Amino acid sequence: MHIHLAALTALLMCTAPIAASSLSAPSSFNLRLRTGTGRVTSMHLRGGSDPLAVTIKPTNPIDGQKPGTSGLRKKTKEFMGENYLANFVQSVFMSLEEVKTPMKGGTLVISGDGRYFNKDAVQIIAKIAVAHGVSRLWIGQGGLLSTPAASAVVRARDGGFKAFGAFILSASHNPGGIDEDFGIKYNCENGGPSPEKLTDIMVDKTLVINEIKSAENFPTIDIDTIGKTEVKGEDGKTVTVEVFDCTEDHIKVLEECFDFAAIKALFARKDFSFCYDSLSGVQGPYAKKVFVEMLGCPESALINCEPLEDFGGPSSAHHGHADPNLAHARALCDAMGVAKDGAPVMGQAEEPPSFGAAADGDADRNMILGTRFFVNPSDSLAVIVDNAEKCIPYFKPQKGLFGSKGGLKAAARSMPTSCALDLVCKAKKIPCFETPTGWKFFGNLMDTPKYTPFICGEESFGTGSNHIREKDGMWAVLAWLSILADRNPDPAQPLVTVEQIVEEHWKTYGRNYYGRYDYEGVELDAAKKMMAYLGEMVGSWPADAFGKYTLDTADNFEYLDPIDGSLSKNQGMRFIFTDGSRIVFRVSGTGVVGATIRMYLEKYEASTGNLTLMPLDVIKELADVAVKIAKLAEFTGRDAPSLMT
Repeated sequence: MHIHLAALTALLMCTAPIAASSLSAPSSFNLRLRTGTGRVTSMHLRGGSDPLAVTIKPTNPIDGQKPGTSGLRKKTKEFMGENYLANFVQSVFMSLEEVKTPMKGGTLVISGDGRYFNKDAVQIIAKIAVAHGVSRLWIGQGGLLSTPAASAVVRARDGGFKAFGAFILSASHNPGGIDEDFGIKYNCENGGPSPEKLTDIMVDKTLVINEIKSAENFPTIDIDTIGKTEVKGEDGKTVTVEVFDCTEDHIKVLEECFDFAAIKALFARKDFSFCYDSLSGVQGPYAKKVFVEMLGCPESALINCEPLEDFGGPSSAHHGHADPNLAHARALCDAMGVAKDGAPVMGQAEEPPSFGAAADGDADRNMILGTRFFVNPSDSLAVIVDNAEKCIPYFKPQKGLFGSKGGLKAAARSMPTSCALDLVCKAKKIPCFETPTGWKFFGNLMDTPKYTPFICGEESFGTGSNHIREKDGMWAVLAWLSILADRNPDPAQPLVTVEQIVEEHWKTYGRNYYGRYDYEGVELDAAKKMMAYLGEMVGSWPADAFGKYTLDTADNFEYLDPIDGSLSKNQGMRFIFTDGSRIVFRVSGTGVVGATIRMYLEKYEASTGNLTLMPLDVIKELADVAVKIAKLAEFTGRDAPSLMT
């Protein structure tokens, strides 16, 4: 039928995810609009071009488009430069064509953490996707999906595994804003990050790209309005755009993992209180849905829960740095009575909450706090694994969710993460895998039935399981709440606290005192020279190089994937001592300027030893040894770390 443009514009504003502003000039195409009642309306506009027509635009390779540990991250303005984003996206599609990913007629997820340029990037990617034959686009309302939610959408939406992949627009915990950072990564059909064999192809394509294919006439998507729109081209082909509630798929998956009724009973206790900080990232809508609407938490317990393009900017308590650690999540830490070094802070007018937690910009990371008590992420992983079968339905042997027979089958940690997990796995007699840093290295293990159910984590505040293929900040918080609920079944009894649970764990397994020194913004060449020096010295260290510590092993960590046999080299320098202490050096792949050298320090104390010391005090002697053997000041000019956690 033919209708007036003004009438169509009004209708589109009410019912469809195609922006009315994109129709300001007449064009020639058909729209089929599906309203909230499910009724489909066919429409035709006269004049103009086919909305699905492919435009070929010449381009040239752009230097530096090699993804790091978690995708491609650069300054926002660089991404906004001519063809920068489009070049990378086109290179991804070229790579998918090479590996024969079924894109034509397929479904693609596009969303991100809401940082500056997120909304524009969604439109650019959509046009390129349509040009490559994608017939259905799934977009979270507002262009928002947390990284774990994006994985859940790929794995569970519309019955599961309908999408061939997802573009996730995020630079994770890096600051957001026009003068800060932006990022993008591609996740595969299992909902997990691209493996190295695919990212290597992407890099090769970025070096030879000479054209961009895009459906430039495809109408602008109204990503703020929930609904479906079918855009029909002149050849009869149709592209469906579906904008949906960004929380729904992730929450459905989480409900299959946890006993929400038990957690709700914990929240109902008069002696239990709660504080959650989304750091102005994407987690806000999820926090409101889960903690307030489902668990009955007062909304006043949530802070920084409105997603902002700059994550709150310099004026916020976290200075726009949505990174859940002791240095940046200061609003939460102050509320919980925890200092920047993890020490307890006394003297508050009111007792701090019983439990506190925070998420990063894209909500895949988490920080766990008790009253005046910081839970190191490595300890958090070990405690969750130790309690999972007892407290979390997903891991109880009698449940058998997602096709498993139930019961925790295996666990894994990134190499720099402390060995606290190893002690738990040894006691439980389950495999414990040590992988390189990067969630993608857990993917093959999680896709192998004999190892699932499966729990894994990293020292960098990332924890999760095989329920999805990304680390999951909300999952980690619900896991801890499940443990607390299990330990506190009787509201008439005193509350068993986070601190008590962790201290009991140490008394059973001993304590891995642990810390990380970050040297940020180091010249990349200097970082490479330092790492090369450490590699060259393997096997040549003098006996007295490590002070009172006796070296057992020194190597450049390599990982042979037990599933596909792939070998990942140069994953960090390890120094392992006879008393179980460790020093690890690696160059981070998550920054955008220069290089970040990370120095990881670990000292084991048996269960009969002193378990109540401050970690940074305990590892100071080890840190002095590490700085000396690496000649860190000589190579980098730095005499102190940028950050200690």
